Amino acid sequence: MSSTKDPKPKNAVSRRGFLGGMGIGTGAVGTGLLEREVQAAPAANVAGPGAVPITLNINGKPVNLTVEPSVTLLDALRNHLDYTGAKKVCDRGTCGACTVILGGKSVYACCVLAIDAQGRNIETIEGLPVNNPISAAFVNNDAQQCGYCTPGFVMATKGFLSEHPSPTLDDVKNGLGGNLCRCGTYMGVRQAVLEAAKNMKGAKNG
Repeated sequence: MSSTKDPKPKNAVSRRGFLGGMGIGTGAVGTGLLEREVQAAPAANVAGPGAVPITLNINGKPVNLTVEPSVTLLDALRNHLDYTGAKKVCDRGTCGACTVILGGKSVYACCVLAIDAQGRNIETIEGLPVNNPISAAFVNNDAQQCGYCTPGFVMATKGFLSEHPSPTLDDVKNGLGGNLCRCGTYMGVRQAVLEAAKNMKGAKNG
């Protein structure tokens, strides 16, 4: 019996030939619809990986700086601009010591990229008047001990009262639940918020 294999049919296509005809055998890209869409797509506006210039609007004033896209708003404020009121404690959005107001909303500055904060007003405790009613209420009610968390509480209170001008004690407990005080001065803080709300409401009606 002969062991010779049957010759390959004349019209047969090899795997290599098939892949080559599809334009993918050697890594070549075909000219199909997908390629045309990719070619027509605009180039992505990529920032980085090196430092890039950005502008932050801090307490009503534009500030220019150069940071890497991975830099948080907190690090930009503290390390690049010397706004040290917002404190770096947990650095993972759980304690509230770095609270600032961004676009009218209280946020953890450690959880926001500086590059993403562009175009919105950033309010820090440095921008508050010295005799503002919130800070005064914190002093009147002994709402601080070591004081490390106090700037975050003050800014969280400002953001909270802007949305809840006449809060109850339970409202305050819930509204400031994202800020931690390791000294345990919660009763003083809550009373301070209620006093500040009363004084701010009186000032508007006066």
